[in-house]
Amino acid sequence: MIRESDTGQVPAGRPRAAVVRDALGVGVAVGLSGFAFGVTAAGAGVSTLQACALSLLVFTGASQFALVGALAAGGNPLTAAAGAFFLGTRNAFYGLRLSQLLALPRAVRPFAAHWVIDETTAVALAQPDRKSARLGFAVTGLSLYVLWNLTTLLGALGAEAIGDTDAWGLDAAGPAVFLALLAPMLKTSTERAVAALAVVLGLGFLPVLPAGVPVLIAALAAPAVLWMKGRRS
Repeated sequence: MIRESDTGQVPAGRPRAAVVRDALGVGVAVGLSGFAFGVTAAGAGVSTLQACALSLLVFTGASQFALVGALAAGGNPLTAAAGAFFLGTRNAFYGLRLSQLLALPRAVRPFAAHWVIDETTAVALAQPDRKSARLGFAVTGLSLYVLWNLTTLLGALGAEAIGDTDAWGLDAAGPAVFLALLAPMLKTSTERAVAALAVVLGLGFLPVLPAGVPVLIAALAAPAVLWMKGRRS
């Protein structure tokens, strides 16, 4: 996303220090929430090794929380994985936009794809030129990846040390962090409508369907709201 001024000239990039500062701020703030994932995973019966493997190989917070949340509720592992997969498909659409913006060398793209998540996309798209976007993407991705994995390990080990996580109320840590990450993203009426309908569908089918399936049903909120919006227009 290279913006041009009215004169047709490409504006100068942001100072490197400003880009790094903003990227580190996002990376550190979100990376620390990996502790909550580690605690939640341990409470769901996921081993420390499995929790760390999820953070290393999956590395998309919302999908990870959805997976362990469904497992904690007694859901079938395949159903839980399916819900996490559909939630993570948004990253593929981010990748389509970032591939044009960053224009990375082919050899680097497979590694960069692993860092295509909400936070790296937001920081990259906020930059005025390609050089700044690349720097913001790299710093956000690196800091967030390192901290997320480190705090996942600490959270899982800490949860194992204290024993019953439910007794400490830590079973609510995952959903609380998930909502905290989601809430700021609901900026338009359409996004809020999708979120509201998803809550209604998820809670409505929770008593009658196996654990994990209501999450898949709730995913229908997005196309339903878009369809209704299209009919009105």
